[in-house]
Amino acid sequence: MREVFHQSLEDVQNRLVEIADLVTIAIDRATRAFGTSDVALAEEVIEADAIIDEKAVALDELAIEILARQQPVARDLRIVVTALRVSASLERMGDMAEHIAQLARSRFPERAIPKGLKTTFTRMGELDVEVARKLAELLRTQDLRLAESIRDTDDDIDELHVSVFEKVLGDSWKGEPTATVDATLASRYHERFADHAVSVAKKVVYLATGDWAGADEEAANEPSPVI
Repeated sequence: MREVFHQSLEDVQNRLVEIADLVTIAIDRATRAFGTSDVALAEEVIEADAIIDEKAVALDELAIEILARQQPVARDLRIVVTALRVSASLERMGDMAEHIAQLARSRFPERAIPKGLKTTFTRMGELDVEVARKLAELLRTQDLRLAESIRDTDDDIDELHVSVFEKVLGDSWKGEPTATVDATLASRYHERFADHAVSVAKKVVYLATGDWAGADEEAANEPSPVI
């Protein structure tokens, strides 16, 4: 019975990694679609979001079944509960990617990125993809050094997010109202994507160390046990 239980926990981890990989693909395609007005690529992201949602629901159902049938305690209980919370954050990250793709589609054949902000949004997209890849690797390996790296990258994204608002609120901004809305929405979606990644990273650190304060301040140098 314990062997079946541990196989179920391993299945939970594998499913989290699978969803994280799909989210990485989604944000990579979404940011490329946003930068190039590739409506076909944007459509792929929008359609694929349903798959992320379905897999998140299936994972939640598995976790609930484990809770009901196995009645885990101590660390095993934390693993299952953490998985439920992480799946919700991954699902929201998929939604942020979808929102970025929807902006690209809504402005086609025009470019969604307003004039003067291409470099900023290109960089934000690159950093979001970087965050997603690091998060998938964190879930795959539980190397907590990645959690600290994710937070550092999130700080860079936050700075770019602030710069977008400074730009559109500045006296020199000549963009149309639609361009202003697109810029603020897109910047918010990029920033929130990374915020959810940080949230997941904190939960993984907490699960490994049992210390929420430590999860918030710094990641450990050694890989944690497998979820």
